[in-house]
Amino acid sequence: MIKRLILSLALAAGACATGWSQSQITFDGARSHDFGNVRQDGGNVSHVFEFTNTGDKPLVIIDAKASCGCTQPKYPQEPIKPGERGSIRVTFVPGAQGPGEFHKTVKVRTNAPKGKKVVLAIKGAVIPK
Repeated sequence: MIKRLILSLALAAGACATGWSQSQITFDGARSHDFGNVRQDGGNVSHVFEFTNTGDKPLVIIDAKASCGCTQPKYPQEPIKPGERGSIRVTFVPGAQGPGEFHKTVKVRTNAPKGKKVVLAIKGAVIPK
């Protein structure tokens, strides 16, 4: 019984100690972007999603995966220090898709306890050549 009590107190103290210090990703605006009409032969279009590390530990973007090959995310490879800003550029390749509406997502994984997985979204309509 005493061992369980000591173990519980130790775990609670450890959780409190690590819970106060963390990285946190906060996006400046919306997590979605509407490109509107995009010409199929007009070249790639991009949108930059800007964020700040509002925590007190370095923020690491582990990866950013697009829902399809026609969407390409580019994100910082180095840790973002507390208070510093970063960005994720999402590029859509309209020539890789036929005409019609599109809705694509990018799942971003970070080391932040809150917001470990963030979903960014882009949409629009590809119009024919």
